[in-house]
Amino acid sequence: MDWTILQFLAPAIVASLVIVGMHAYLGLHVVERGVIFVDLSLAQIASLGAAMAVWQGYEPQDPAVYWMSLGFTLIGAALFATVKGHAARIPQEAIIGIAYAVASAAVILTLSKAAGEAEHLRDMLVGNILSVQWPDVWLTSLIYLAIGVFHYVFRRRFLDISIDADAVAARGVSVRFWDFLFYASFGFVVTRSVAIAGVLLVFCYLIVPSVGGMLFAERIGTRLAIGWVMGTVVSLLGMYFSVQFDLPTGATIACTFGLVLAAMAAARPLLRRRA
Repeated sequence: MDWTILQFLAPAIVASLVIVGMHAYLGLHVVERGVIFVDLSLAQIASLGAAMAVWQGYEPQDPAVYWMSLGFTLIGAALFATVKGHAARIPQEAIIGIAYAVASAAVILTLSKAAGEAEHLRDMLVGNILSVQWPDVWLTSLIYLAIGVFHYVFRRRFLDISIDADAVAARGVSVRFWDFLFYASFGFVVTRSVAIAGVLLVFCYLIVPSVGGMLFAERIGTRLAIGWVMGTVVSLLGMYFSVQFDLPTGATIACTFGLVLAAMAAARPLLRRRA
């Protein structure tokens, strides 16, 4: 790979590393909470907001598309925080799945009335991370930095709720309020990530590094470190394969995530025997 190609890929590489840094952390909470598809659902709700804006005649690059997408995502965050009643008979994952299915159908219906609907659907699903520019990378970094500081300040509260929400509620803490803050901050991240990488790749960045970390570690810090390393290596490999074999970048990175996770799972018994 020559220097010209590296210069072309540089914004996409940095953007993917920024996404890995934030999503690998949030993925730990998602896995602990057992709401694996909340990212996919919120991402699809964000896509619905973007689709509505496109249907109204806005260009995909218009700031109005982002704000409409963010507004829909925050509504979804409020819904997921509200319906999480711990004594509820309906599992929260069922509500998340229903929201995903309805939002997906609504996206298809909305874009069926917009010009170029097939292209919009494809971009929302697999994204086009190679088209990201440096201003988008810096803006995304600032947003994620702010969200990261917020989560660092309240890390103990968020982690306690993710691990044992009932125990936290027993201490008189409003779990629904903190759930809303978690899902709202999560929504800011997802909305920005979907605009860059698409729904499927964002889901991979959130879940796969966390699962990879769980294969080899029990401690949160160690799992997070493994997830960061895995996400970084996969991003670089996926982009290399994409350029080398002229493949769609988002789909290539997603498939590389699957292959690397399978290799890690296969290596786990061997490493444990040696230990």
